[in-house]
Amino acid sequence: MTINEKKFSIVAHDEHDDHHHGSINVPIYQTSLFSFDTYEQFNMARVNEQENFVYSRGNNPTVRFLEDKLVQLEQGERAKCFASGMAAISAAIMSIVGSGDHVICSHQAYGPTREFLGNYLQKFGVETTFVDGSTLDHWKNAVRSNTRLLYLESPTSMFFQLQDIRGCTDLAASIGAETILDNSWATPCFQNPLTLGVGLVVHSITKYISGHSDCLGGVVVGSKRLMDPLMSNEYMLFGGVMTPQTAGLVTRGLRTLPLRMQRHESSGLKVAEYVSRQRYVAKINHPGLPNHPQYELAKTQMSGTGSLFSFESRESVDKLRAWADHMHFFRIGASWGGFESLINVNAFHALNAKDPQIGTLVRLYIGAEDPEDLIQDLDQAWRCVEQSPSEEELYEQNPGINQKG
Repeated sequence: MTINEKKFSIVAHDEHDDHHHGSINVPIYQTSLFSFDTYEQFNMARVNEQENFVYSRGNNPTVRFLEDKLVQLEQGERAKCFASGMAAISAAIMSIVGSGDHVICSHQAYGPTREFLGNYLQKFGVETTFVDGSTLDHWKNAVRSNTRLLYLESPTSMFFQLQDIRGCTDLAASIGAETILDNSWATPCFQNPLTLGVGLVVHSITKYISGHSDCLGGVVVGSKRLMDPLMSNEYMLFGGVMTPQTAGLVTRGLRTLPLRMQRHESSGLKVAEYVSRQRYVAKINHPGLPNHPQYELAKTQMSGTGSLFSFESRESVDKLRAWADHMHFFRIGASWGGFESLINVNAFHALNAKDPQIGTLVRLYIGAEDPEDLIQDLDQAWRCVEQSPSEEELYEQNPGINQKG
């Protein structure tokens, strides 16, 4: 798949700027406030603080530069950067819903997002219905007279389920609701939900956009209609703003985003294809593989794929964690989107109600390393655990062994 060539120019090219003495990189404006020659200038600036530089909690030139780049990449009208992905997500949601409103959300959305919608917002009188987002009928059947928001995450970041974006936005428009979509996995390089009718797009900047595992951030991008009230209220009042230092780091990472995503896509597919053939894999979850149940949908709304995927296994959590312990190139840790490959192993309850068994979910993030090195790493680590019996296997062979020591 391909990335629109214009996006390479968006991230790499800036007009010559005499104000900054022709500096190639935007300066970091390390200041809390901006002063004025006269009170008239001061008062005029405060009339529209989001368009002027008055106080860095509202607007900062370094952060604004990054926001303008992200607006172009997502084909929106306005963007605001936040201190974390959850700061962006919670502000976006709160800018739309109020007491008595109802939200429909994919049941596979990011865990803290589900916690925010399903538990935290209940004390403000906001109700949420979680649905299997893979089928449009599930969204339709959950609609109530007070449904105000459809919250999408496509693909999701654990089981990699897609939602029909155009179908959901058409449904929202028909009932007078808004839509928010978490686009962190596909990035603006491979998916532009605003062009499919989505109202607000959110990203965890911590992931691919930054790309170097050295900063936290989030962004909301959308139309002026939805962004202007968010900027004046939730952004200003919650105070979860991005610092200029962080914006400088993210901008540096953004310069290579399309190049990195090309590498991530090709390496991710290569490793995923290898993993899909291994005997310890019961099911692989990667929307770029033809055996994914929504592969055709993926081709219609994405131009490429990220390198984060998962597989489900009947092997025990302990055995697969021992497998991870033997790896050299894969690091054990949360998050994704940086240069380093990562592995995370957890137990899970199958989402299919007809198959409620507990299994093991392994999530792999493919970084910038040689994919052949990564494949060899997976292979050698598996040989280690196959040759070394687990504590459970030893106990089965000799029930007299004390498993705890």
